[in-house]
Amino acid sequence: MTPSATPAYRRLSVDERRRQLLDAALSLFAHRAPEDVSLDDVAEAAGVSRPLVYRYFPGGKQQLYEAALGSAAEELQQCFDEPREGPALPRLSRVLDRYLAFVDEHDTGFSALLQGGSVVETSRTTALVDGVRRSAAQHICRHLGVLDPGPRLRMTVRMWITAVEAASLIWLDEGKQPPAGELRDWLVEQFVAVLTVTAGRDPQTAALVGALAGDGRD
Repeated sequence: MTPSATPAYRRLSVDERRRQLLDAALSLFAHRAPEDVSLDDVAEAAGVSRPLVYRYFPGGKQQLYEAALGSAAEELQQCFDEPREGPALPRLSRVLDRYLAFVDEHDTGFSALLQGGSVVETSRTTALVDGVRRSAAQHICRHLGVLDPGPRLRMTVRMWITAVEAASLIWLDEGKQPPAGELRDWLVEQFVAVLTVTAGRDPQTAALVGALAGDGRD
């Protein structure tokens, strides 16, 4: 009987190795506060040596954390990528499904990220988080079919995004209750409610609320 061949060792490319280290770091940051994760922890999770981590991230944990946060920010921004087809509110529901799935997967890291106070937090990491918020607001306005939102509508959307973040943190504190689907529906209903309030003061938002109501009757 011929012995089974041992799979040939494949050296990872620079990009693949960097991705491996970032994935290991993100996995750790997802369940532990950043200050509780060491480079040794990342090396062990990736199955590599500590010097190898330093080779790719010579700035140490600070550089690794910022790179991992940037990767997470890109993933979070992708939650808002949704084909602009069909009624807007069902699209928003699908966006929230992906957003809450991300929160669920990265629970502890998500809390540490939004609540701040980490010893590795810097102006760059804060800018990354704010960039996600601004990108989310732009995506939502595009889903609503509004290319040039006025100040009241922009403020309403940004306020709602803040409310979604706060609800997500409370949801984690409450043991992920109510179920994600129920929370999603509740957040969509709150979005319609705040738009309706703004519509009383802003013609642009009033026209949008009318359009959303028309979508619901289709």
